[in-house]
Amino acid sequence: MNITSEILHQKLKEFFGFSSFKGEQEAIIKYLIEGNSAFVLMPTGGGKSLCYQLPALLMEGTAIVISPLIALMKNQVDAIRGFVDNKEGVAHFLNSSLNKTQLQEVKDNLLSGVTKLLYVAPESLTKEENIQLLQKIKISFYAVDEAHCISEWGHDFRPEYRKIHPIVEEIGKAPIIALTATATPKVQQDIQKNLGMSDARVFKSSFNRENLYYEIRPKVNTEREIIKFIKNNPGKSGIIYCLSRKKVEELSELLNVNGIKSLPYHAGLDSATRASNQDKFLMEEVDVIVATIAFGMGIDKPDVRFVIHYNIPKSLEGYYQETGRAGRDGGEGQCIAFYSYKDIQKLEKFMQNKPLAEQEIGKQLINDTIAYAESNVCRRKSLLNYFGEIYPADKCGNCDNCLHPKKTFEGKEYISTVIELITSMKENFKADHLANILGGVSNSLIKSYNHHTHELFGINKDKDSKFWLAVIRQGLILQLLNKDIEKYGLISVTEKGLEFYKEPYSVMLTEDREFADTDDDDEVVTVGAPKHQSGAGDEVLLKMLKDVRHSLSKKLKLPPFVIFSDPSLEDMSTMYPISIDELKNCQGVGEGKARKFGKEFIQLIAKYVEENEIIRPTEFVVKSVANKSLNKVYIIQNIDRRMPLDEIADAKNMELDQLYDELEAIVSSGTRINIDYYIRQVVDEDKVDDIYDYFKEEAMSDSVNEALKALGPDYTEEEVRLIRIKFMSELGN
Repeated sequence: MNITSEILHQKLKEFFGFSSFKGEQEAIIKYLIEGNSAFVLMPTGGGKSLCYQLPALLMEGTAIVISPLIALMKNQVDAIRGFVDNKEGVAHFLNSSLNKTQLQEVKDNLLSGVTKLLYVAPESLTKEENIQLLQKIKISFYAVDEAHCISEWGHDFRPEYRKIHPIVEEIGKAPIIALTATATPKVQQDIQKNLGMSDARVFKSSFNRENLYYEIRPKVNTEREIIKFIKNNPGKSGIIYCLSRKKVEELSELLNVNGIKSLPYHAGLDSATRASNQDKFLMEEVDVIVATIAFGMGIDKPDVRFVIHYNIPKSLEGYYQETGRAGRDGGEGQCIAFYSYKDIQKLEKFMQNKPLAEQEIGKQLINDTIAYAESNVCRRKSLLNYFGEIYPADKCGNCDNCLHPKKTFEGKEYISTVIELITSMKENFKADHLANILGGVSNSLIKSYNHHTHELFGINKDKDSKFWLAVIRQGLILQLLNKDIEKYGLISVTEKGLEFYKEPYSVMLTEDREFADTDDDDEVVTVGAPKHQSGAGDEVLLKMLKDVRHSLSKKLKLPPFVIFSDPSLEDMSTMYPISIDELKNCQGVGEGKARKFGKEFIQLIAKYVEENEIIRPTEFVVKSVANKSLNKVYIIQNIDRRMPLDEIADAKNMELDQLYDELEAIVSSGTRINIDYYIRQVVDEDKVDDIYDYFKEEAMSDSVNEALKALGPDYTEEEVRLIRIKFMSELGN
């Protein structure tokens, strides 16, 4: 079928109301109408759906659109019916949500030729009765939407997607258009091979979304930070992604309690509730959807102004796809992810029972996410590099790393050392193994290859493996090194890298960002928190507050962090509390601490506010959900009864480390508890004294990581956390 550009533009205006095509849309549509198969790589918001919707309306027969989500189908069918006047039957979906009457209507419309687009889930496509039905109609083409679901290397792998090609062959051959917003070169190759379209023309748009702002924040007081952010962006639509259904429910409830209109969305809700919640978000009856990754595929809401990741996603494809739902209209789109290594450990736990090959793929995807989160390189440059696209500028000016850069250092010598190491070995190794050799880490894997005897082992005593890992990551971005995804991430040297080694030139590098191993789910938890860089506080007042804390710590012979942590002082420098009641609402303070240590701080703040004629902000308090305070009461009551902590955790359906989070929150806010009875059962007496003395005499902060480094390998994280709770409770409260 041949069609002129003039007719295409006319029909584009008639059906969709647009005067011109975006990017390569016109070329893709023409190519498909001419009877060819196409592979379309286009970022979210680039207009993928138009590439099959318009040709379906123009071509003879029915286009079969294979789509992964029922919610997505409903959204698309409603949209098409809105474009074509008085033709309800022009688009249908075929899935398990239809009753008998609806199913019969779909069949009648298909057989009479009224339906131009039929949306089908891959599971429905395999049913024998559906195959027989589709064999009776003329099929214009097959569109495989969200095609990354085919690949095990993709972020939403669906085994049913791998059955599409044989089913299509059975129903009847027709051109195929595969579309995705996220595909590395490896995923792209996998999709084409699986669909039998290796010779198809590839249409690849740039993955760059200039309007999106990317930021990674440490996961400290996360719920408070999210509420603060949304309150500072009133009336704007946003999506918050969480790893678990439980966290989705809890966070949505917390937002509502704090006056933010929110609804949850996850696969555990019945389909009617999910559809209703999605519609309310699209119709702007609520501002925020809190969701698992089940939400958002193909949702055509152009004005989502922020996407927040409460948990870091398990792959960069997932991250890119989900952040891509912000600012689809080209307007503002803020993408903020909260990162802690504990989330990474949770993701790794999920993979433990999977086949070995799947575990290896999963680990590699997670390692790429860690590299992105911890790197100081321009976020946009890192993301585009991951998708095989070179970003020409050094800085994008629209991410946290570009707007708040770390100091750079000359990296010529370090890159050369990495290349020397790789070329000196007979086989290739992963990045962390190379970094461990250069950093002098003598683990069992290093010893098994005899790499602890390599001349470059521990080459620079001042540089650890984390430093070398940052060098390797930036070597990859500079294309001096290459990572072979086929071989689970083995690192090799590129031709460009070999040339660099022969004639080195200046290369400016940055060290990775530091993230503490925290995962604070409660708005008052500050134990072990890194300095929170909100940048919004009063720097002059903050310095004065630190001076007060210093003199008070000398007077009381207590470490400064026992009195108030840095995040607590930063909150005081932002909120200017001038009474005990106001002070106890600052993060990490609570009533006990406010009354015990607060007097001098509020006197100083009151004087400072008066002398500088400061207008104090409206009080910002995060209201907690009832069950959290019930948890707190239950925990304290059962500690008073000397119930073992593991039994308390079981009773509340918590992991033990989640209970420790709760205990840290309790003592941090000023409540005294006595867990000596439990400590005596699980920690050696000498260790108790050593850890306690460390926090009392040596510690510069309450960081568990710093404690473990100082105390040595014989001490566990659990032991340190338990004694820290005892220490903070006895001396701070």
